[in-house]
Amino acid sequence: MAASVVNLQPRALTPEGEARRLAAVQRYEILDTPPDGSFDRITAIAARLFCVPISIISLVDHDRIWFKSHHGLNVPQIDRGPGLCASAILQDAPWILNDAKNDPRSLANPLVAGDFGLRFYVGVPLRTNDGFNLGTLCVIDRAARSVSEEQIAHLTDLASTVMDQMELRLSARRAIADLSRVLDEKEAALRRTELMAKEIDHRVMNSLQLVSGLLNVQGRAIGKSEAAEQLTLASSRVSAIARAHRNIYQNVNVGRANGKAYLERLCDDLSDVLGLGDRNRILVEAADAEFPTEQIVPLGLIVNELVTNAAKHGSGVIKVKLERSASKGYLLMVSDQGTRLPQDFDPAVAHGLGMKVIQALAQQLGGKLRIDVTEPSSGTKFSVQFGDHGLGQRPVQ
Repeated sequence: MAASVVNLQPRALTPEGEARRLAAVQRYEILDTPPDGSFDRITAIAARLFCVPISIISLVDHDRIWFKSHHGLNVPQIDRGPGLCASAILQDAPWILNDAKNDPRSLANPLVAGDFGLRFYVGVPLRTNDGFNLGTLCVIDRAARSVSEEQIAHLTDLASTVMDQMELRLSARRAIADLSRVLDEKEAALRRTELMAKEIDHRVMNSLQLVSGLLNVQGRAIGKSEAAEQLTLASSRVSAIARAHRNIYQNVNVGRANGKAYLERLCDDLSDVLGLGDRNRILVEAADAEFPTEQIVPLGLIVNELVTNAAKHGSGVIKVKLERSASKGYLLMVSDQGTRLPQDFDPAVAHGLGMKVIQALAQQLGGKLRIDVTEPSSGTKFSVQFGDHGLGQRPVQ
């Protein structure tokens, strides 16, 4: 069934209306983009559907008609003046010219009167959801021909498919932009959180150092006694916590710390605090691995206690070693070259506060304190094996 010829005269766009339409064209960011197979397939289907040599997806810019896809025509764009597409976007119904040379709407058009010799044209507006005509999906022939209502319906559906593709691309760009904005906001929030955490930690360290100093002053004030010795020990442990925190927050990443760099800094501090003089007295061999703050703090406090004990009761070089173990965890070892402990020494039943502190810290790591008294060489070696999946694990048996 042949479609009736639509002889509607195009309505004029006001300057304000044209400005809004051009803004709609720009928001899709499709002008001057590379060829796209999805659109090229649509123009190929439209050409086959009408049995014509040329099919175009056009977008009407302020001074040109740009072709997103141009099947059968090796021209990327034309001036807006002679373009039939510029007329087609001025109405919502399909723009049909069965024989352009006999249609008063197109007699003066250069594409009809000139060398191109256009005779047949059907253009369906590419209409947005908010009512703007961006361009057309059109079919063209140099011979006059009739067109059926079914063909017009198919071309209208294809034009809707073109708009669906453009809307999908617009939605994808907006989603990416939204995601990028959220990521930027998240990174900014993380930076603010890190700065706040460092500021809080700085104040905590100052408070711990103040408490340590007060305990020292109090210990000296009461003279030589068991109470004074306990105050001194308490001061040392508070100071150790301050050192552990200070070395953690020297990292850029507040939530995690490099085990090797952390232990090296901590042991350098201990060399100064314990008055060991030669920093080579404490040797650090550590795996280059990242640990969460929740693990690195008890790890550092264990090293502080064991190194302090080794410096006080041992002799020779103190070795701190952190290595990956065969059980997919880590093994921390602290050894010295002093007198060996008795073979029946059991840290679990030791009465000293230091052993109890170390065992409690080992349990925080999900590990267990061990002592090696079987090696024939002199010295003492303590070890803690712990997992690498965070805290809260059952102690290694």
